[in-house]
Amino acid sequence: MAALAADPSRLSHVVRFDREALGSLTGQRGIHLQCHIGTDTLSLSRLGASMTGLDFSGKSLDEARTLAANAGADIRYLQADVYDAHAVAGDGYDFVYTGVGALCWLPDIARWARVVASLLRPGGRLFLREGHPMLWSIDDDRTDALVVRYPYFERAEPMVFTSDTTYVETDAKLEVSTTHEWNHGLGEVITALLDAGMTLTSLTEHKSVPWEALPGRMHRRADEEWVLDDDPDRLPLTYTLQATRAASV
Repeated sequence: MAALAADPSRLSHVVRFDREALGSLTGQRGIHLQCHIGTDTLSLSRLGASMTGLDFSGKSLDEARTLAANAGADIRYLQADVYDAHAVAGDGYDFVYTGVGALCWLPDIARWARVVASLLRPGGRLFLREGHPMLWSIDDDRTDALVVRYPYFERAEPMVFTSDTTYVETDAKLEVSTTHEWNHGLGEVITALLDAGMTLTSLTEHKSVPWEALPGRMHRRADEEWVLDDDPDRLPLTYTLQATRAASV
């Protein structure tokens, strides 16, 4: 966080990965849904966009505002459930951005897609990079084989996990340790966007992911992305999707 704030040319590695696909953001008005602590939001701002970040966690937004202040960035942050984004953030945005590890917390992908469409101006676009639903379905406790353990498709009931640790490396233990998560198949995400009046413009599946998603079976590349040690062509790990709202509504 300190290094990101101190270097005006530095981008989060998630945004850096998709830098070419993002294209020019100069003068564009963007909103980052489920922005967490704002590292990607700040990076998008550094690419020339006027950014709003939205998250339901006040503690996360405290960190995001501190990061923006330390970096000298003018970013608006709003606290709300993502499904209420239009009510608090308005509309007319040139782009909506959502990063890795956001959609798994949402029980209804079709409702999310309608929110995305409501935020965009006609002709505006969604930029999404997310963990691949096949990755989310793999048993991450097994190190001897890739085993499908969890649902690939969205189900009404959540997957329930209990752990006193998280992906952050720390000696602290979580006091609130139960999470509820949902997977959303790639077809379900695309269909939800089409049904919301969006047009799919690009979809790229990747063999890499920004964290060690399958411990003991991956190595980290120079670009900070993690790939499978053995035959990485077996499994898509993330995907980048872009879609636009109809120019006339």
